[in-house]
Amino acid sequence: MGIPVTVVMPLKASLMKIQKCRDYHANVIVQGCDMGEAKKIALKMAHETGLTYINGYDHPHIMAGQGTIGLEIAEQVSNIDAVVVPVGGGGLIAGVATAIKNLSPQTKIIGVESEKCPSFTKALENKAPVYTPNQATLADGLAVPQVGYNAFTTAVPLLDKMIVVKEEWIALAILRLVELEKCVVEGAGASGLAAILAGHLDEFKGKRVVLLICGGNIDTTMFGRCLERGMAAEGRLQRFTVTVSDGPGGLARLCNQLADLGVSIKDIMHDRAFIRDVHSVEVKVFCETRDWTHSQEMRKMLQETYTHVHFYDLPMAI
Repeated sequence: MGIPVTVVMPLKASLMKIQKCRDYHANVIVQGCDMGEAKKIALKMAHETGLTYINGYDHPHIMAGQGTIGLEIAEQVSNIDAVVVPVGGGGLIAGVATAIKNLSPQTKIIGVESEKCPSFTKALENKAPVYTPNQATLADGLAVPQVGYNAFTTAVPLLDKMIVVKEEWIALAILRLVELEKCVVEGAGASGLAAILAGHLDEFKGKRVVLLICGGNIDTTMFGRCLERGMAAEGRLQRFTVTVSDGPGGLARLCNQLADLGVSIKDIMHDRAFIRDVHSVEVKVFCETRDWTHSQEMRKMLQETYTHVHFYDLPMAI
């Protein structure tokens, strides 16, 4: 519409999101360590320049616009048992909950946020929005240190359950969506599925549950990390060190044993300098297996074959 827009983003904002806004011809200013500081900078700029400040998650019109997602859900899906909504500043869940509860009062509204930025959970404990320091998270779209007052007041009476998920589950959810749905989703958008995978919503097994896949702006580098993190959490990426003979065929034997099991070696390195036995070599292996059961088969084979073998603990076993 030809309306000039200035967007203030924190320094930790996704490069993809910054570039997308610039592609839409916005004047993007990257300042502030988090969303809280970026908001202060935006408010100051608006005051000094006479521009209109629009809060990206707490403005009533923004919440109303996000609520149209709830209208679409109700139009497209019948007999909904629950709607799972990612929560950052709270505007999305406030709008969606308002629409859903008015059209389908029996439907449960579930909020999900990362353990690295549990600002809504802290607000519930405090009974009002409170500043909550955020840590670096895969769900950068949810990294709002203090939820909006309008959003909080609107959402709380309509909220049935609030869930905090670990980062490993978010990574696994991103992996699942790519492999099963062929869908590239950023951490914030995958948090709803993460809650299900983590077992937080087992009471809805066999019921009709709607997940909001809200956001696909993920940097290529971060996307690769998420996939690897998800595979490691699932036990499909393994890392171990093992001491083998430094004589001819020692390393080849190890590689052949892994190959016979169908294990794919991603990286391998050996160390002679920091091992006491001059006739041995310590080998560090980074490899890929089919699943957790396959990983256990590999571990059993190595433990039965080699005296000195050490497995690096996984973030979790699924």
